[in-house]
Amino acid sequence: MGSKRKEVTLQDNISTQELWEEMLSSKGLTVVDVYQGWCGPCKPVVSLFQKMRIEVGLDRLHFALAEADCLDVLEKYRGRCEPTFLFYAIKDEALPEEDECFSHEKDDGEDEDVVSSEKSCTLAIIKPDAVVHGKTDEIIMKIQEAGFDILMSEERTTTEAEMRLFYQHRAGEEVFEKLVQHLCSGPSRLLILTRTEGTEDVVTAWRNLMGPCDPDTARREQPDSLRAQYGTEMPFNAVHGSRDAEDASRELALLFPSFKFSDQVLEEPLDHEEE
Repeated sequence: MGSKRKEVTLQDNISTQELWEEMLSSKGLTVVDVYQGWCGPCKPVVSLFQKMRIEVGLDRLHFALAEADCLDVLEKYRGRCEPTFLFYAIKDEALPEEDECFSHEKDDGEDEDVVSSEKSCTLAIIKPDAVVHGKTDEIIMKIQEAGFDILMSEERTTTEAEMRLFYQHRAGEEVFEKLVQHLCSGPSRLLILTRTEGTEDVVTAWRNLMGPCDPDTARREQPDSLRAQYGTEMPFNAVHGSRDAEDASRELALLFPSFKFSDQVLEEPLDHEEE
């Protein structure tokens, strides 16, 4: 009599320190849903996780569940009421060059081009309020004039599930729902930016070009910034940019799963509690 086949689950349940350490040694990207025993793990993202894992591949993207009360390493996340996701990535040095990236196929079955870069990159989003007013081309021109190279450009409407993950570090803030709904309200232009010249790193340079988050503040302090020129009021401030290199890696992995990371491999969990 043959043995039963082991059931394949989407999310591994990490309940002991041994399983936690085993999870940390997994090659590829691992997304850990840290939940509280009294409310359980986040269910709305499961369908998104399933879609992402099918696209990326079973051996490159992993999902896990971990109850904060069961693991000492998660002590600082205990008692929280908002969803918390930690991201860990380990590059597999044994993989051949052509297999070192996460890739997926288009709906029509044709292979999608994989964009790669040896330079530091950041995410830029031209938000729906700027796109609907026809300002996309103007903003892109200003981005290029400022010395940025655009490695990838895609216009699409993001999903609510994507944006809840995207802004999960702000889930406890009053503005959270407004941010999520605004980014889902219409098409955005998603860009991967890098720089070929200049002393500033690409993340800092892009944030300086955007200007202060509030358009009114931007008009007073940096009138030449993009938010001063194209933003109206919060959260309609025309553009988004990653806060730092870790945030850029997380956001790019979420919105551009086919992008090949060369020098932006995450080594620490992302725990942004302040904006």
